[in-house]
Amino acid sequence: MNKLNEMTALITGGSKGIGYGIAASMLEAGMRVAITSRRQEDADAAVLQLSKIGPGKVIGIAADVRNLEAQQNAVAKTLEAFGRLDVLIANAGVGHFAPITELTPEQWHETIDTNLTGVFYSIKAAAAALTQAKGYFISIASLAGTNFFPSASAYNASKFGLVGFTQAVMLDLREAGIKCSTIMPGSVATHFNNHEPNDADAWKIQPEDIGQMVVDLLRMNPRTLPSKIEVRPSQTPKK
Repeated sequence: MNKLNEMTALITGGSKGIGYGIAASMLEAGMRVAITSRRQEDADAAVLQLSKIGPGKVIGIAADVRNLEAQQNAVAKTLEAFGRLDVLIANAGVGHFAPITELTPEQWHETIDTNLTGVFYSIKAAAAALTQAKGYFISIASLAGTNFFPSASAYNASKFGLVGFTQAVMLDLREAGIKCSTIMPGSVATHFNNHEPNDADAWKIQPEDIGQMVVDLLRMNPRTLPSKIEVRPSQTPKK
């Protein structure tokens, strides 16, 4: 079993939702964690709560994934704080949903720049550190990366692209000893798209469920690689 208590992870978009759930699970496993958010105050608020799980083992960094320099800075701060980087979780994402006749160019670019180009910037910034650590790169995609639906042209494009991107990166980096996986969740109880999680979301995947999945991947024997994982609620919502 891999020694998780010796590992450090960087999680983009880690101040809430899936990213926060992954951070909490990693800290419970003894890992050190750096989370990013666009706003430092959001990162600090999350760190305040996460520190109750792993005191002294979590830091928050203001970084927009749409900016390569910001991602390089996040990697540098992670290395400065913890001395190594073993795991990159590319989680930050947005969604704009509208028919193509109503989708604005600004919404298109924010979706693609965050969900796809942002992941490119993140792995570009982290590749050298991950190579040194023989680390792991995990992108958080979506079932929307293989299933298209109305009013989701930008979101579908970004997630279809992210699935293909991660699988191609897997082939690029495997000889350097870096493992790459993409996780494709269905409905998750998060604040995504301005949703406010509530009791009616009990049937959905919970952020900590994705966190458990990530920790299980890290514990897997290095010879084995689940490269693409679809995950969905086991039950549909009650009518």
